[in-house]
Amino acid sequence: MTRSTRYFFAGSAAVLVAGLCTGLVAYYGGGFQALSASTGPIELRYVPPDAAVIAYADVGAIMNSELRLRIKEALPMQQQGQEEFYKETGIDIERDIQYVVAAVTPGTHSALLVARGNFNPTNLEDLAVQHGGVVETYREKRLVSKANNSTDGPRGGTLAFLEPGLVAIGDTETIKRAIDAQLTAQSIIGNDEMMTFVKDIEAGNNAWAVGRFDVLTAHAKLPEQIARQIPPVKWFAAAGHINGGVSGMVRVEANDDEAAELFRRQVNGALAFGEMVGRSDPRASAVLKTVQMSGSGKTVQLSFTVPGELLQMVLPKSPAVAIEPH
Repeated sequence: MTRSTRYFFAGSAAVLVAGLCTGLVAYYGGGFQALSASTGPIELRYVPPDAAVIAYADVGAIMNSELRLRIKEALPMQQQGQEEFYKETGIDIERDIQYVVAAVTPGTHSALLVARGNFNPTNLEDLAVQHGGVVETYREKRLVSKANNSTDGPRGGTLAFLEPGLVAIGDTETIKRAIDAQLTAQSIIGNDEMMTFVKDIEAGNNAWAVGRFDVLTAHAKLPEQIARQIPPVKWFAAAGHINGGVSGMVRVEANDDEAAELFRRQVNGALAFGEMVGRSDPRASAVLKTVQMSGSGKTVQLSFTVPGELLQMVLPKSPAVAIEPH
């Protein structure tokens, strides 16, 4: 993978992860595009049908959120990474990336990232070529890949220009499968179970993820002692809305009612332990009090809301000027 494509993948992936985990990061100090005829962002038509996890983050909304501005003010060192990213790719994360869609297929050990934004294909391609990239055309799409002469080594990273303002990043085989999925209309959109979860959680959230929990654990190679403690859960869904504060939910769909009840007992135990530990920290206690468990039958759901006032208390102090309200 070329240095510039490494930067792009790492930066975009970091933004996605930040979108899904900002609540946790902030606590420890650390606009949908038009939808398809069914549901979800239209870029899902590039996700192969066997993907086990799909995720989305509205990067523009997250970067412009009050919480993000507070973190930026409190942790100014992050600007250095953004500036280096811009120098290598010509992409301003805060202004050029609108949103990202990601997918993971554990069986093939592949990950796909599709980013919508304001990109200059010529500049990106030139930068990649300058760092050893090889250009090819696959089904009328331009691909820039790092040459990989080893038959035993990992597959090279590839940057593909799918449409104006739309790029994809992954290994070469994964990128080609993504292009095939769109051209043949054989994509994750045809997975009714997956798309039902997306439809249920996408509204009102600027970051979400849906996937097969059982598939992930089957490929995780967990120690047997740990694997035995995990209830048989089939599906999971997580979503969050980030603005002045953070609100979100995590939902799991167990194999049966008994497994769901076991999961509830485990969660209740974890919350009770957290409350005991949190007695020495009023802020932790306040966060835990926002966690609510609901659901019935095979479904277990946790929801939480961390207000901006609490996040302001736990963020490091900064001499920077206060943020103007939107």
